[in-house]
Amino acid sequence: MPRFHELNVTDVKKTIRDAVVVTLKPVNGGDFDFIQGQYLTFRQEIEGVELRRSYSICAGKDEGILQVGIKKVDGGAFSTWANDELKPGMILQAMEPMGSFHTPLDAGARKSYLGFAGGSGITPVLSILKTVLSSETGSDFTLVYANRGVNTIMFREELEDLKNLYMGRLNIIHVLESDAQDIELFQGRVDAEKCAALFDHWIDVNAVDTAFICGPEPMMLGIAKALKDHGLSEDQIKFELFASAQPGRLERKARDAEAGTGAARTQASVTLDGTSRSFEMDKDVSILDAALENAMDAPYACKAGVCSTCKCKVLEGEVEMVANHALEDYEVERGYVLSCQSYPLTDRVVVDYDQ
Repeated sequence: MPRFHELNVTDVKKTIRDAVVVTLKPVNGGDFDFIQGQYLTFRQEIEGVELRRSYSICAGKDEGILQVGIKKVDGGAFSTWANDELKPGMILQAMEPMGSFHTPLDAGARKSYLGFAGGSGITPVLSILKTVLSSETGSDFTLVYANRGVNTIMFREELEDLKNLYMGRLNIIHVLESDAQDIELFQGRVDAEKCAALFDHWIDVNAVDTAFICGPEPMMLGIAKALKDHGLSEDQIKFELFASAQPGRLERKARDAEAGTGAARTQASVTLDGTSRSFEMDKDVSILDAALENAMDAPYACKAGVCSTCKCKVLEGEVEMVANHALEDYEVERGYVLSCQSYPLTDRVVVDYDQ
């Protein structure tokens, strides 16, 4: 069960005008070891409201530091606070590193990796490429990085340094929407058509072992389609959403229409930290919200089905999970759900956050 721990902010550095790289260190020397591509979920009270936000680790596994990149977004209370107010010496609360946006590495492997990143989606991809290049010395990495213009490229200098350090093993293609480029193909948006052209002229997609995609959902779907059209399997394509295009909860299917108000209630049993609690809940309330309403400190971050912080296992009954951008198919088959997106279908539901 993920819990919050105190992290000391040791450095805050601008990477572009509206984005910072935050270096962190556990206050009590706790183990915050991470796998490349994972993220941290932070908790912070701003203007009397508790906010939880997840940000990807941008450091490489072998660098010996813990860093996240935080880009300011319009109306984003946490990202604005982090960019404007966060200073070295301050304390942040964060859960242990989480996420499955990675693949096992082997020091003796000779593989070709392909990464697509849009905007701040570079943060986990940067962690992955740095770790791959330092730990798999026979492997190479191609990065396609999409931005509006040159001035919005996060980690631009660091990427150039890495390209020089791993000359011949790291290839970086910048695709810009607004700024002119010498090569016309490198202008515009990265969609399925753009990918097909890149595969024809610049990228040997047939040699790719694993592809990583992180960015806005429409971009990711177009890239994934192009990769599949060119022969990559589902298992070879890894996704990480930093924002969901889901407008919210999907419209529920009509059920038990003639059963009256009694059918709208469920008897729920929730296990958390070894303690089980039973309560009645409405069927149009998510498992997570019902647990929180009943004074249970259930874990969560995005509440949009994008992260897996609120994952739990259904032991009895049936739920409808209306969105899932985080769990693998095998996890769903084993009964795991995202509690923020799961609504009871049966009159009794038993879930466990500890498994």
